[in-house]
Amino acid sequence: MRQAKRIVVKLGSAVVTRGDECGLALGRLASIVEQVAMLQNQGREMVIVTSGAVAFGKQRLRHEILLSQSVRQALHSGHNQLKDMSLSVLEARACAAAGQSGLMALYEAMFTQYSTCTAQVLVTNLDFHDDEKRQNLHSTLQELLRMNIVPIINTNDAVVPPPEPDSDLQGVNVGTDSMGATLEVVRVAAGVLKGLAESLVCTVISIKDNDSLAARLAVEMKADLLIALSDVEGLYNSPPGTDDAKLIDIFYPGDQQSITYGTKSRVGIGGMEAKVKAALWALHGGTSVVIANGTNPKVTGHVITDIVEGKKVGTFFSETKPAGPSVEEQTEKARNCGRSLASLQPDQRSEIIRHLAELLTERKEMILTANKMDMDVAYSTGRLAPAMLKRLSLSPAKLHSLAVGLHQIAETAQGTVGRVLRRTRVAHNLELEQITIPIGVLLVIFEARPDCLPQVSALAIATGNALLLKGGKEAANTNRVLHQLTQEALSIHGVREAVQMVSTREEVEDLCRLDKMIDLIIPRGSSQLVRDIQRAAKGIPVLGHSEGICHVYIDADASVDKAIKIGRDSKCDYPAACNAMETLLIHRDILRAPLFDQMVDMLRTERVKIHAGPRFASYLTFSPSEAKSLRTEYGDLECCVEVVDSMEEAVEHIHKYGSSHTDVIITENVIEIFLPEETAEQFLQKLDSACVFWNASSRFADGYRFGLGAEVGISTARIHARGPVGLEGLLTTKWILRGEGHTVADFSEHGTRKYLHESLAVGQRDNN
Repeated sequence: MRQAKRIVVKLGSAVVTRGDECGLALGRLASIVEQVAMLQNQGREMVIVTSGAVAFGKQRLRHEILLSQSVRQALHSGHNQLKDMSLSVLEARACAAAGQSGLMALYEAMFTQYSTCTAQVLVTNLDFHDDEKRQNLHSTLQELLRMNIVPIINTNDAVVPPPEPDSDLQGVNVGTDSMGATLEVVRVAAGVLKGLAESLVCTVISIKDNDSLAARLAVEMKADLLIALSDVEGLYNSPPGTDDAKLIDIFYPGDQQSITYGTKSRVGIGGMEAKVKAALWALHGGTSVVIANGTNPKVTGHVITDIVEGKKVGTFFSETKPAGPSVEEQTEKARNCGRSLASLQPDQRSEIIRHLAELLTERKEMILTANKMDMDVAYSTGRLAPAMLKRLSLSPAKLHSLAVGLHQIAETAQGTVGRVLRRTRVAHNLELEQITIPIGVLLVIFEARPDCLPQVSALAIATGNALLLKGGKEAANTNRVLHQLTQEALSIHGVREAVQMVSTREEVEDLCRLDKMIDLIIPRGSSQLVRDIQRAAKGIPVLGHSEGICHVYIDADASVDKAIKIGRDSKCDYPAACNAMETLLIHRDILRAPLFDQMVDMLRTERVKIHAGPRFASYLTFSPSEAKSLRTEYGDLECCVEVVDSMEEAVEHIHKYGSSHTDVIITENVIEIFLPEETAEQFLQKLDSACVFWNASSRFADGYRFGLGAEVGISTARIHARGPVGLEGLLTTKWILRGEGHTVADFSEHGTRKYLHESLAVGQRDNN
């Protein structure tokens, strides 16, 4: 798509006309013009096949008729009262004749805003089936494109006969079209039909609507791409809006029999079947085709540019069917098999996880060999930063640590799914339970960290969730081996397909479109990755944090040894981690104490680059480089140092500039643990970050160190799970009510309240 040089954009009647079919949808049209002009200015050759002349003409003629009737009635009756304002049905050819000039004037005015020139070309069937006319048309369009002009093409509806009812697009060898012109068998020019011999004969396409016109023009002009915009998202396997109708992302010529077509559009003369036939005709002629929605206000402003950028929009027509399943098919498999996984006994799920842990040890050499291949590619390309290379690398020690963590998950997995959280007796023989259940289908997107795959897989297996994995291409070889081992472990209880790896070139935005199939997205990677996913996933919840701006506050009463030790570990142990310190807050009194000099010396010894906050810089004659922002995640051996006057000011600073991830106070100002009036306890209570520590390194914000066995990530969201997310964060609940024919009619309003009140008391006593 990105390489497409010559692009034909077909605008259907439903795209350019208003809902009342009288007049043009100016907002949509302006948006489409802007996109076409932008692509034209990028050096592409853009051609528009448009409808709209009839609708524009209908608007003009209705206005003229109404005005004429008003004048006549005023002359005859002597007043302006209108008695008979009914309008006769307007003939389409007259409307087209009246509207075509206005339509072109509108296009010209809109394109002029982008310094783009346009030209009008009206065609009929004869212009294609008469060799001389076809050559003239071809030469004209070539010359216009050469001069960087956008040809705007329409059928000459003012002279063509009305379409035959229920007449669909047909390709015929010999016959008569709707204009009575004799169709001939023509030999397709060399190179038009990809991969076919020059001697093959292609049926002539009859120009009955703008779908067939666009297809014929695209092939005639050897266009790289045809974008057909309509009022539907694309091609569905059954009429849109019906039960089980699914959008087809990629359509192959052999799939026609699986499609059930619905009625035609509210306007225009073509239907989806005509569009498909035209698209397949163009595809066989060497032009790629996409059918997409040009009326949806959420996407209209970028639908054309999105398609050209290669995003999964609408239905793409392809002659080559990939060997593997589509991501939609993979997600469906995962969901179906995930339900079987959730129905297994807890010890069976634990057995799968233990077997996976054993495979990590037994197949260690195979895993490390695959990882070495990825590391060699990373070193040779030089695209990965040192921190990313460290995440990508696996070692025997890392694999051993992974195996240990998986055994921990296997132990804690017992009793996670189906655990009764609350049991209430609503009435006699009527009991209500709230139990834990899996969330459903999880999509985990992670960058160059292959150790994430077995961790997340184990957590999903333990909680009975289906899992869709999208790993970074940097770890492709390692991920493939680890996924094979995961599916091998799942096979011992027949649920191999519950964990799927997306190996196709799916963009993150394309995966985030699967809102009806995916229940939760968990990003594991850079803050930019998380932000991109949070923007793209409009219909799917995202569990994660976009930034890890963690603070360490050194209070006036801090211990020197603890401050140095915690500061070093928080910043230097793993500076690329999301729980590493990014800002060091220092109480003003510390500036005149030995602790300040020792802290600065430690940071310099560890080669940490210091950026001065505004207040810190004001205290110094020669300060380090001033921080560009107090809201920065460095992810490296860099940090910001800022000065505050009190613990309360430190809390305010963190609330203003932090990311609600992990924040630390170092102080000895506490007489007795948990006394609320002391500094440490006030900090712990007032700060609303996901993790708040006292005299402990920020690096403790980790699922393993919290005893969760592993984590799928750290969440800073205000709902659902928060902080390091382990097994509990991958569960939701459902209510189960067991009765014996009870109905609400059995109780009066007063009686129901009484029973509910009593049941709560019983439930509190009997709560398990």
